[in-house]
Amino acid sequence: MKFKRLGDMLTSTGVISDEQLEIALKKQKKTKNRLGKELIEEGIISEEQLIETLKLQLGLDSIDLSVISIPSSLSELVPKKLANSYGLVPVKLEGDSLYVAMSDPLNFMALEDVKAVSKKRIIPMIATEESIQRNIASLYGNEGAARAIAEMKREIDDAPVVAILGDSFMSNIIDNDEQSAPTIRLVNSLIERGVMEHASDIHIEPSEKEVRVRMRIDGLLRHVMTVPKDLQASVISRLKIMGGMDITERRIPQDGRSNAKVKKADIDLRMSTLPTIYGEKFVIRLLDKNTQLLDKAKIGLTGEDLEKYMKLIDQKGGGVVLIAGPTGSGKSSTLYTMIRELNTVESNLITLEDPVEYNISGINQVQINEKTGMTFSGGLRAILRQDPDIIAVGEIRDGETAEIAMRAAITGHLVLSTIHTNSAIATLDRLLDIGVEPYLISSALNGVVSQRLVRRICPNCRKEYAPSSEELASIGLSQEINHKFYHGDGCPLCFNTGYRGRVAVFEILVMDRKVKNAMASGAKREELADIIQSDKKFVSLADNCRRLVLEGVTTVDEAKRITNSEDYAYES
Repeated sequence: MKFKRLGDMLTSTGVISDEQLEIALKKQKKTKNRLGKELIEEGIISEEQLIETLKLQLGLDSIDLSVISIPSSLSELVPKKLANSYGLVPVKLEGDSLYVAMSDPLNFMALEDVKAVSKKRIIPMIATEESIQRNIASLYGNEGAARAIAEMKREIDDAPVVAILGDSFMSNIIDNDEQSAPTIRLVNSLIERGVMEHASDIHIEPSEKEVRVRMRIDGLLRHVMTVPKDLQASVISRLKIMGGMDITERRIPQDGRSNAKVKKADIDLRMSTLPTIYGEKFVIRLLDKNTQLLDKAKIGLTGEDLEKYMKLIDQKGGGVVLIAGPTGSGKSSTLYTMIRELNTVESNLITLEDPVEYNISGINQVQINEKTGMTFSGGLRAILRQDPDIIAVGEIRDGETAEIAMRAAITGHLVLSTIHTNSAIATLDRLLDIGVEPYLISSALNGVVSQRLVRRICPNCRKEYAPSSEELASIGLSQEINHKFYHGDGCPLCFNTGYRGRVAVFEILVMDRKVKNAMASGAKREELADIIQSDKKFVSLADNCRRLVLEGVTTVDEAKRITNSEDYAYES
């Protein structure tokens, strides 16, 4: 391949200007990124533009890794360390030629190293960086896990098995480095796979004859692997050691915590066990500690919703801001986004959390511990004696906590918290149900941010289609609407679901004078709903869902999940 510089290719084809190239080269000196990656991160070009330029200029083929299956035997030709180091993955072997997918085919050092280690003629192909990383995780993760399982089974066959009285399964705890190595590799491969698939949780579930491993991806559990039953105890013991749990205790639930570094990402691991009739079920929650994720734009706040959000947290006189939604609706991410926005040198910001999910420098984070009496209500009372400006309470669980929070807000503190309700109007109902006086709600509550997570249409298999009149009517749209609609056909990249990733959809209620007066006078739900709906600035979750459908972000089916909720019966 004749040597050509990427910058020259891009400028000669008019994809970028000389000035843009100069800016990227200056930043590249600081970041040490390769030029293509720097241009993409700066938003100067898209990855698709880069691939098209390389195809035309170098005469290379591109490859869609989502529609092919890579033979596991290729992992023996290119070591995992080399694949990770250069961001490449072997695709197929034809005779003496090894086809290798790369996001940067101009990395000649990578080509030479792969050639040297594989002893094959290397033919580079162009693919997106994300698809390469996913296939590295899949190819080497599956191969590594299979090899670790085979080694563990050999060791189990050779080692004495220790029976634990009172348990329904046999335990073999391996405690020396040589024996633990395959167990460690298996556990590491599961965690790495979870991170690469953007899973929120990993479930390790024992049954009578095997151990099932599932991962929650985009809100749904996906089966990824089966581990032999006789390896169950070793895997659970390794995870317990990582989480600082008692490996000898199998009859009561335990909680633990650990950290992992995957692809330069710092991941917090929250672990919990639950005794079942077939052994301990283990769940690992994966939390990316990268604080850049806690950004109002990235969680989906735009336009009028963003303006309302900024108004709610910019309350100099104090007040309560509640984030509402069911479990798994992204409330914690929004709460941490608010905390990050308000974290300044001038403010004393204290949080009460159970558990502390993200460690943020500059704020005082307090862990709830029911056993020692550190409850939400007790901790909140203690915080009020610490001269706080802003208080973030992980969750409003009872009337006592809610009332203390409201009274703290009346005295000038800004209080942020979450609550498990389905809509803004349901939040007002819940506060009344748990015993908070209407006058307190009216005086202290600034507003409610109600939210859900809807799945995005997979960009790889996104196609235009024509929904039926019944489908459109189910989310309040007319058949006459002249608009293009999209859905995903399903592909390996999205586990054939048609969805990849999620975005938050919001309903933000700012408590204006009308709503506050109605609340204080004891207005019923229907009256409050009418007042809220009459405000032209109020945009419901259902309306925002319809907007995302019309913008081609999500599907009619996803919007239907929310718009058909009973909490939206008051909408016209």
